[in-house]
Amino acid sequence: ALEVATGKVIGSLHRRHRAEEFKKFLIKLDKEVPTGLEVHLVLDKYATHKTPAIKTWLLAHPRFHLHFTPTGSSWPNLVERRFAELTNKQIRRGVHKSVQALEQDIRAWIAAWNTDPKPYIWTKTADEILERLASYLNRMPDSED
Repeated sequence: ALEVATGKVIGSLHRRHRAEEFKKFLIKLDKEVPTGLEVHLVLDKYATHKTPAIKTWLLAHPRFHLHFTPTGSSWPNLVERRFAELTNKQIRRGVHKSVQALEQDIRAWIAAWNTDPKPYIWTKTADEILERLASYLNRMPDSED
């Protein structure tokens, strides 16, 4: 999980991505995020996030709010940027002879990152992005359809 305001990462490594592992991750977040705060999770539309077990857990934990985003939106890109940082600064530089060694390096990167986390700063305003998109769409034939 990425705390957008500070850049802090809350990591949880699982070898599978099922509802069972997602629930463990939610439990970890529940323990690590201060009790008085609402938790807004921006997720992809993967079915694991919508199972009856997850819905039941969420009903018992009303401070958790799930927001599902379309593929290619900026929120998943932000998380992918953090994964790229992890890959470039930790994983590619290492030699991992086992899954455990890889997991250890990922945990080490998260711990090191969290000693001085940095939030992602958008360099363009929404208006600048929309202007550029409009310019691009105007160059495309049949973009008004």
